[in-house]
Amino acid sequence: MNNSPSELLRPFLFATLALSAFAASAADWRDKVDPVLRAELAKGAGAPVRVLIVPHVAAEAQIDIAALSSRTPPKQRPQVVHAALRAQAEATQAGVRAWLRREGIAYQAFSVANAVAATLPADQVDALAKRGDVARIDADPVIRHALPKAEPLQFGKAVTAVELGVTYINAPAVWALAGNPRGGGIVVAGQDTGYRWTHAALKAKYRGWNGVSANHDYQWHDAIHSGGGVCGANAVAPCDDNGHGTHTMGTMIGDDGATNQIGVAPDAKWIACRNMDVGDGTPTTYLECFEFFLAPYPVGGTPGQGDPNQSPHVINNSWGCPAVEGCNSGNWATMQTAISNLTAAGVLVVVSAGNGGSGCSTVSDPPAFFAESFSVGNFNASTGTIASSSSRGPVTVDGSNRMKPEISAPGSNVRSALNSGDTSYTTMSGTSMAGPHVAGAAALLMSAVPALQRQPALVRQYLEQSATPVSSTACSSAGVPNNLYGHGRLDVLAAVQAALAATPEIFLDGFE
Repeated sequence: MNNSPSELLRPFLFATLALSAFAASAADWRDKVDPVLRAELAKGAGAPVRVLIVPHVAAEAQIDIAALSSRTPPKQRPQVVHAALRAQAEATQAGVRAWLRREGIAYQAFSVANAVAATLPADQVDALAKRGDVARIDADPVIRHALPKAEPLQFGKAVTAVELGVTYINAPAVWALAGNPRGGGIVVAGQDTGYRWTHAALKAKYRGWNGVSANHDYQWHDAIHSGGGVCGANAVAPCDDNGHGTHTMGTMIGDDGATNQIGVAPDAKWIACRNMDVGDGTPTTYLECFEFFLAPYPVGGTPGQGDPNQSPHVINNSWGCPAVEGCNSGNWATMQTAISNLTAAGVLVVVSAGNGGSGCSTVSDPPAFFAESFSVGNFNASTGTIASSSSRGPVTVDGSNRMKPEISAPGSNVRSALNSGDTSYTTMSGTSMAGPHVAGAAALLMSAVPALQRQPALVRQYLEQSATPVSSTACSSAGVPNNLYGHGRLDVLAAVQAALAATPEIFLDGFE
């Protein structure tokens, strides 16, 4: 199939994406304002409010991104999906952006999910809600996280060349296969508290390092524009103000070339985005990182300079956006759309299930409970037993009763890179540590079977179906899969072997 990206996109774009005019009644416009935001405004403080504005898109202007992706050859999906999302955002946000400019209000436009972020004077919210080209105005609160803390290395624990979790999922056995697949040719991404790119286990794997000098353009973005702890705001090079992000990246790709082989896919390259300010994030900072990963752009640049050819193959997300702290159904919808669109663009989105166990229905924070998210539970590699803190399904917060997580991976007492120095290591525990094992395994699978690249649904399928099943009837489960382990314990060797044994036609997805 020789269609160019523009030819593939043309049938999905209309001669005009003009918004249909409609009259907003007094009742209609009030319903557009997020209840959390209404409650904040009702306090009467009069302070400016952070909001996400979702434009109205007429039915005839909607683009079916999933259908567009399915009709596009996998290698072209990043470019085609990015172009479609940009075109729709430019057209449908035009009126809102013009209004904000007239009012002298700074804004930030997104296309990975069609939304505009701004800080509005309290008395302007109603005026904006009354506009016919506005579908919703959601709150954009600051989220405060309880991140895993560094743990002291256990007395007497030997530092072996390959970490226990990496061995448990059979990554070294994949490295030993013909061609020695170790993640080469794959780009992993993380959005987290930041990353210490100079760490001995990470530096050589950073896509912005050529062995002599660093170029952070298209490799790093800082979504923190004020504060920022020890990194400050708008860091021009990868920096970690907490340590959590550095640890997660080590598990995905870390290897110092000596006795610290901590990563699942040590030949993969990595790029990154900081989405939290010393552990505090907002829906907008998360969305900004997703926007960067859809089409990375230079440091200090704008999404308009984005290059979808530089997008990663898999993104690790060891964070959550708790409902009790302001993330509600409005924010859920925008974040869910971003993940759905990234998936359509050929990017696998891996998400930690959360640490709300041992109760049932504790997978309750976005993005872990979304169907589009590849959610990961935490088991102890020493025992194979699910950790008591690992969040469980079924998902009840959105009424779906969806099974979660999809899979489980080592996440207890995981040794990886520490932010305090370029040769420092520590152990941490939580689903934050389990998720990177799965992201690294996805990179390893795509490296071993290149035809799986830009086909996240197939990658997910092979990882799920090859997992070591663990039966459970707890939390409304009935055997396998279940709401504790998902499809079972991660086994990347079994996934690679199953994919290699499949007929070639399954990978072509209907294309040549």
